[in-house]
Amino acid sequence: MTDPARMHAISHETTAIVEDVLDYARRRALYEDIPLDKPLNPRDLARLAPNTITDRGIGARRAAALFENVLAPACLSTDHPGYLSFIPSAPSKAAVAFDVIVSASSVYGGSWLEGAGVVYAENEVLHWLASEFGLPEGSGGVFVQGGTIGNLSALVAARDAARRRNRVAEVADPDRWVVVCSAEAHSSIASAASVMDVEVVTAAPDAGGRLHGDAVAAALDAHGDAVFAVVATGGTTNFGIVDDIASIASVTTERGVWLHVDGAYGLAAMLVDRMRPAFEGVEFADSLIVDPHKWLFAPFDACALIYRDPAGARLAHTQHAEYLDTLTDSADWNPSDLAIQLTRRARGLPLWFSLATHGTAQYRATIDHGIRLARRIADEIEARDGLSLVREPQLSVVVFRRDGWTLADYQAWSDRLLDDQVGFVVPSAHAGEPVLRFAIISPLTTWEKLVEILDTLA
Repeated sequence: MTDPARMHAISHETTAIVEDVLDYARRRALYEDIPLDKPLNPRDLARLAPNTITDRGIGARRAAALFENVLAPACLSTDHPGYLSFIPSAPSKAAVAFDVIVSASSVYGGSWLEGAGVVYAENEVLHWLASEFGLPEGSGGVFVQGGTIGNLSALVAARDAARRRNRVAEVADPDRWVVVCSAEAHSSIASAASVMDVEVVTAAPDAGGRLHGDAVAAALDAHGDAVFAVVATGGTTNFGIVDDIASIASVTTERGVWLHVDGAYGLAAMLVDRMRPAFEGVEFADSLIVDPHKWLFAPFDACALIYRDPAGARLAHTQHAEYLDTLTDSADWNPSDLAIQLTRRARGLPLWFSLATHGTAQYRATIDHGIRLARRIADEIEARDGLSLVREPQLSVVVFRRDGWTLADYQAWSDRLLDDQVGFVVPSAHAGEPVLRFAIISPLTTWEKLVEILDTLA
């Protein structure tokens, strides 16, 4: 008969498993030559890693070998210096190492009662970020899975606040609530609206992709009290453009509409002193997000969701059940009360450890590296025959074109680049035109690597 405690007991078998796994983790974390790798199709994976889930198991050594030699190489390494698509991830070695400790410690990050120490550490990071973004003392929040959940949670809190105001004023809710955002806002805003069954009204940005207060005011004039929130973007994903948050905040403050700033990618740039003027107005946000797994060098998955007034978020998100009374009847700071989640990993701890280890000055310098490198490679693109910028970069995203190329040309080039393990750069699009895009996050991404990629376009 199988011993029920076999998986958990301290034995020669479990000791060997832990040592083998930690040995691989150590080797992977300390790779000096990070592999880019590439996906395999399902048929090849089924041939190379067949029947791994069986009645008696295949054993730790074989499972680990399959992961290291088959499954992991079938995944792109988002920390590779040539991974320049989407928004890369480049976690610090300190953050990666501590992520192992978070799992090994079996700590729960949903309530103060169960995880006071880890919640305290996460809150230290959240309070530092809130201060950097100009939010008042008393602001706070929670680390959630990613920007999509962060935006959804913030908008749910915004709608709840609007409903409560209507009840106090004895005003009926609109037939359909409305959220206003830029036409270049992240797709997660439309996704959140779909989940919430509310309408998205897009306000037109200027020719440079930047949303201004006058366009927001026009949308509010058209839709009146049905608008429960306006979303400004602190660095669009496709171009890295920062909306005119100050003028938008002026409109939302005057009209009493909730302002949410989606800074999932770009808001980290505000930690660089010379970039702060681009984000003027963030200090008036009712809520905001920034993703540490993007430009704050933390592992997947972590989004910092911060509220100006966390009490309002608690009213919207606290779950009530008899078995939770011991939590909800207390005045403790429970992260599970601030977003669409109950059970949560203490996903902010790797960032806390990395910040505590390296200090904020190192973070500022590393973020600045990406901004300066983007500007430099943009100038190089402009100087090359046959290449041209689509827009001037504002943060660390550079969008450009190869004159005369079709989408098929871009895709064939992208496939060759990956096949040759030089880099991962996929086509994007703007106004119906296929384009290329560098998203520069990793401090390991060098000028030489970017030039090497450009040379393949000649």
